[in-house]
Amino acid sequence: MYLLLAFLLIPVIEIALFIQVGGLIGLWPTLAIVVGTAFLGTWLVRTQGRMAMGELQRAFSELDDPTEPLAHGAMILLSGVLLLTPGFFTDAVGFALLIPGVRVAVFRYLQKRMVVTQFRMGPGPGMRPDFHDRGNGDVIDGEYEEVVRPRDPNEPPSGWVEGPDRH
Repeated sequence: MYLLLAFLLIPVIEIALFIQVGGLIGLWPTLAIVVGTAFLGTWLVRTQGRMAMGELQRAFSELDDPTEPLAHGAMILLSGVLLLTPGFFTDAVGFALLIPGVRVAVFRYLQKRMVVTQFRMGPGPGMRPDFHDRGNGDVIDGEYEEVVRPRDPNEPPSGWVEGPDRH
């Protein structure tokens, strides 16, 4: 029902705003604003999207909960769709979603209304265990011997290690 209402109300709001703004400033300035917000929005979405991807990669590499970075990425994607859609109302909502504080508030609002029943990092059911899986994988026993080449005292340092003559 909400989706049907949105599909009916948003175009009506946009048409009314186009008529009002076009009547105030004229056709060409109105069209210039619409095209300008699309270009500005695209640039902002790319910039914010890169930061969101960095946060998501950080969450995965540190094995943190990726829920919030994923939600921010989804909101930035929605923002891009809204900013490319011609209209003042959709532009206002799209620009609002590009503000990190607004995204955090929306995330907190949605988080209170959703229940996550299970969250698991690592291999899922039926997946092969990898080297991080300490209890279920096969153990390969082996022996090793460290081979150290005697160093010539007249040979300069390799550059990979700091010696007494390197700073």
